[in-house]
Amino acid sequence: MGRFRTARLSQAIGMALAGMMAVSLVGVMPRVALAQSQEGGAAVREYRVAAGQLGSALGQFAAQAGIVLSFDPALTRGLHTQGLSGSYDVRGGLAALLAGSGLEAVAREGGSYGLRAIPAGAVSTLDAVTVAGRRASDLPPGYAGGQVASGARLGMLGNADLMDAPFTINAYTAEHIQNMQSSTVAQVLQSDPSVRFTTSAGHVYENFTIRGQDINASDVAFDGLYGLAPDGHIPTEFLERVEVLRGPSALLSGMAPGGNVAGMVNIVPKRAGDVPVTDLTVDYVSDSNIGTHVDIGRRFGDQDRFGVRFNGAWREGDTGVDGQSKQRDLAALSLDWRGDGVRLSLDAFYDEEESRGGSPMMVGLSNIQTVVTPPDNKTNILRGIHARQRSDAVMVRGEYDLGERWTAYAAFGSAHSDYSGYLNGTRGRLINTAGDYRGETYQQRGGRTVGSGETGLRGSFETGAVRHEVAMSATLLSINSRNRSTTGAGYDSNIYDPVDPVLAPRPADPRKTGDTRLTSLALADTLAFADDAIRLTLGARLQRVESRSWNQNSGALTGDYDKRALTPAIGLVVKPWGPDLALYANFIEGLSQGGTVTDTGASNYGQVFKPFRSRQIETGVKWDIGSWTQTLSLYQLERPSMIKVDEGSSYHYTDDGEQRSRGIEWNVFGELTPAWRVLGGASYNRVQLTRTADGVLDGNTRYGMPKWNANLGLEWDIPGIQGLTLSGRVVYTGRQFVDNANTYSLPSWTRVDAGLRYATRIGGRDVTLRAAVENVADRSYWEGSFNEGFATLNAPRTFKLSATIGF
Repeated sequence: MGRFRTARLSQAIGMALAGMMAVSLVGVMPRVALAQSQEGGAAVREYRVAAGQLGSALGQFAAQAGIVLSFDPALTRGLHTQGLSGSYDVRGGLAALLAGSGLEAVAREGGSYGLRAIPAGAVSTLDAVTVAGRRASDLPPGYAGGQVASGARLGMLGNADLMDAPFTINAYTAEHIQNMQSSTVAQVLQSDPSVRFTTSAGHVYENFTIRGQDINASDVAFDGLYGLAPDGHIPTEFLERVEVLRGPSALLSGMAPGGNVAGMVNIVPKRAGDVPVTDLTVDYVSDSNIGTHVDIGRRFGDQDRFGVRFNGAWREGDTGVDGQSKQRDLAALSLDWRGDGVRLSLDAFYDEEESRGGSPMMVGLSNIQTVVTPPDNKTNILRGIHARQRSDAVMVRGEYDLGERWTAYAAFGSAHSDYSGYLNGTRGRLINTAGDYRGETYQQRGGRTVGSGETGLRGSFETGAVRHEVAMSATLLSINSRNRSTTGAGYDSNIYDPVDPVLAPRPADPRKTGDTRLTSLALADTLAFADDAIRLTLGARLQRVESRSWNQNSGALTGDYDKRALTPAIGLVVKPWGPDLALYANFIEGLSQGGTVTDTGASNYGQVFKPFRSRQIETGVKWDIGSWTQTLSLYQLERPSMIKVDEGSSYHYTDDGEQRSRGIEWNVFGELTPAWRVLGGASYNRVQLTRTADGVLDGNTRYGMPKWNANLGLEWDIPGIQGLTLSGRVVYTGRQFVDNANTYSLPSWTRVDAGLRYATRIGGRDVTLRAAVENVADRSYWEGSFNEGFATLNAPRTFKLSATIGF
């Protein structure tokens, strides 16, 4: 077992206990109110239950209401409900869900409920209830099965239902995150067939691709704002949703700081709900990494207007890589206020992660231009290295209703991060097929300071038979970066039997290396016709990019530019046969910072190009079958790139290069039956080089981009044992080239995961036990590629155990 540091443990436990005490001291009245609602069923609160299978919907309602509801599953088999979205007491909510089903709820002694068929000739009367419409700022409710939500945030357009969005979106819920025991955002996205990872599981950064285009950790948004998400691995303990929007998002959220144009990942923090939460989770991940997580949420005051949510997590121990250990501390606090026409929130977090003793493998194959047999996936290629990353951020958000139809909003945040150690020192370049390689290590020190904000206005009005949903937005993102690095002496080793590396010396104090300021103005109008059967979105964003960069050693200015660009977007949704089938299409442009020529030998060294535009055309169909949904989409995404042009005795760079992604995606999620749930899909994506230097590589496939990907996860509630669920997932990644010349490739691979969980009550407490195995067969294979010519090794077989107790 890894070394446990007493000071770290005491600090993390003290942090968690402080949060628990702060909430518990003022938590008596909410608990009394909850007890009263359970006993009398008279308290009115807000519920969000997705439409779908009646049995599943009743289970969701019971969990939100904190009641015990028991019934024979045969009573609800084959029955559906329209769901709930509003404020009800318990009896009224049950009656609304059961409307038209021929069933009614019956109160029992002790505050529990059951179901029975309405007696012949009897008249079932719906209790008087108070119904409140869902605010546009509220999260879309969960979909049947609870693994994904029924919608997601579309940037400046606000939250949108899946069937109304002219884009492909997925929003993974906290329930799915916890059931899969996903401790980082990368692990959550392993359920997505359009996402693949370019850095290995034990690396200190999470980098991935969407639709064959690169996205790094800096391009993940935090509650809609770029630049505020934790650095490196993004922990999940404080997240309510992980939202994925595929395709360029410049109109919706502005330009991403890292320049991604393939999609947007947005993490949504947990906030206090109407039902009090006090959960304690303990978990174990092989080799011997142990963690604890406390989640506490309460609402206080008149009409429960004020909410507090605290999440604290700590973990430490050995990983699956031989000799490597990791430690992480997380503290996150969310405060919110629901006033009459006013909503305010504050979210803050502190996250620190440290890796010690080694790193997984990234191997250079360009010298031998062939793929060798991968070593054992537990192999530690860099014993003795270390890395540390620390992030903290705070964000405030406010909304003010200007009457019934218009809402003004603003959000501002700041973040600070520091890093040190061997963050990118995982490379070894092979010199022969026997596995011998020449290596060198890199040590870094640096960080960044970020300010991010958005203000805007949303509203609606009519012109004749057309309803207009208008959104206006202004954004600001300021990033100041600093860095200093050193390179160690070269050394010889072997990937099958690596020696201790020669470590690079500690760098001097970091120097300012970048100053970027991104500002934008945007306007969009969604026109709704024919009772919402047709929705047309038109919009554009004017973006300004100001950027300066300096050499980390000399301090000399290496780049300085100020550019502007206008990026339009068009989206269309048509529902010709009712709300359950939607045809959609979009044309949208993305924007990323123009490249800078950093090659000192180029004749145009230092030249800065204008911002790169990317363009996506997409069309597809979404079919909501009631309790499960399928989407099918076809797309083309074009993105410029820099290319090197020879001039005989010299050379220069231009921005005339281009690559094109063409693909088709199928996604499926929801409940196939009351006992079976599905999540996954498949994609075909060809990332082709369309303009290269002298056309030499035109038509080739970009390195590291498999054409075929598939993810399929299933859950089965085992009959006869209430609360016992078996789960499984298959991940397939097709063959992928290691170089743009397409001379050698990594073979396809398949990974199988399995899990089991049991939800029950012990001593009057809700208890959920979970067990999972990832990479069941413990296969070793080359998983993907981060840089051209390099291959990454997959993670070893991993065992996960956890227990969650509700207090």
